[in-house]
Amino acid sequence: MPFAGADETPPGHGAATESLRTWAESFLTRPNPDLGRDGSVCPYVRPALDRGLMWVCCISGHRPDIRQLRETMYDALDIYPTLTQGHASAKSVLCAMVTLFPQVTDYRMVDDLHEEFKSSFVDQGTMLGQFYPGCAQSGLWNKEFRPLNSPVPMLVVRSMMSTDFPFLLERPEWMNAYVRKFAPQLPAHVRAAVVGRLTAQPEHEVPAYIAQPEPAGAPVPGGRS
Repeated sequence: MPFAGADETPPGHGAATESLRTWAESFLTRPNPDLGRDGSVCPYVRPALDRGLMWVCCISGHRPDIRQLRETMYDALDIYPTLTQGHASAKSVLCAMVTLFPQVTDYRMVDDLHEEFKSSFVDQGTMLGQFYPGCAQSGLWNKEFRPLNSPVPMLVVRSMMSTDFPFLLERPEWMNAYVRKFAPQLPAHVRAAVVGRLTAQPEHEVPAYIAQPEPAGAPVPGGRS
């Protein structure tokens, strides 16, 4: 359902969607002194909310059936591209699909689904992010910041952005998907890092990627902050 459609919230999930809304409004759309850069934690959430470009579904149960969870992820792979159709590119990049697991307390399930399906989403030019209470993933600009620490466990699908490069360094297939989508517009330092990663020999150490400030007016990373 569209996130703006609160009246359509499935029975029993009103508290979860309201918790998501409060967290998005009070945390994601605002600056944070621990973020390590200027601007809001996620600069795309405010315009996505304002334009009604965020969709939410809820999965019930403390231990949902793994087959149902996988079917949900396969459905998301099919459905997300249809959500962006009919929108200009400037709006389509704001589209986000949120799957909430409000009753789940074993957050390894969220991590496991993220690990299993991230490559499939990246291959189609999208990103899959995991959020849950206490998520220890660090921020890009401040390693002590925890931007994925959310009040409700969830998986979020969104468009891959050119600034997502630091989050795709782990695997060559992720970098290949990134290059397929953004090769013509990559900054020089990112192109150099991509080439270094893809051509590195096993016996040579690959330097760690260091986030660099973008030129004035350029977008900031839209994934982990």
